[in-house]
Amino acid sequence: MLEILNLHVSTENKPILKGINLKIKPGEIHAIMGPNGSGKSSLSLALMGHPRYSITEGKILLDKEDITWLSPDKRARRGLYLAMQYPTSVPGVSVFNLLRTARKNLINEKIPALTLQNEVKNNMKNLKIEEKFLTRSINEGFSGGEKKKLEILQMATFEPKYAVLDEVDSGLDVDALKTVAQGINKVAGPKIGLLLITHYQRILKYIKPNFVHILVDGKIVRSGGAELAEEIEEKGYVKITHS
Repeated sequence: MLEILNLHVSTENKPILKGINLKIKPGEIHAIMGPNGSGKSSLSLALMGHPRYSITEGKILLDKEDITWLSPDKRARRGLYLAMQYPTSVPGVSVFNLLRTARKNLINEKIPALTLQNEVKNNMKNLKIEEKFLTRSINEGFSGGEKKKLEILQMATFEPKYAVLDEVDSGLDVDALKTVAQGINKVAGPKIGLLLITHYQRILKYIKPNFVHILVDGKIVRSGGAELAEEIEEKGYVKITHS
């Protein structure tokens, strides 16, 4: 499992996360919800090892191995993946070169280019991504929805053990939201644990979490089942966290 144990994180000497405890088993979908500024994205970046976020206390264990101080590339090789809220453009590097090179380095598997290409094209079909995107530079000129679809295409290609999805629903219209959710559901299964970070309940209408956690001011203040997300939609965060 992916274990987050008493995790405290600071950035620029300012405490952001104040003792997060969470265990995610393969096959489980955990949703983290919370108001703006609660620390949701900071949690995702700290889990992936972003240097701006300093872990001041606690541990991160991946299948019982302590990865707290590993670099992002080593965490990725252990099977951790992050779909970013704001994907970066990389001019001059094609989408297929990214997928092929990263797949080779992450999984250390020799796979013929044509075999991988056919696999990627099948995943693209599921996500309603046109094949011409394979030769385009990463995220350059992509719409918000296209960027988020590419994040899920990478997850499908890299086959991680645990994936952190940071607000993959932000900026999506209804059709793109459904497509991204369907893509996540196709990748999800008994072998992967998902941590889905979101501000709104709308994506949870398509992806059913096993557990929902409310993050406020750097702490998980309440946990429950999928019904907790519906309660948030109805009452809002203030009433839920003060009830």
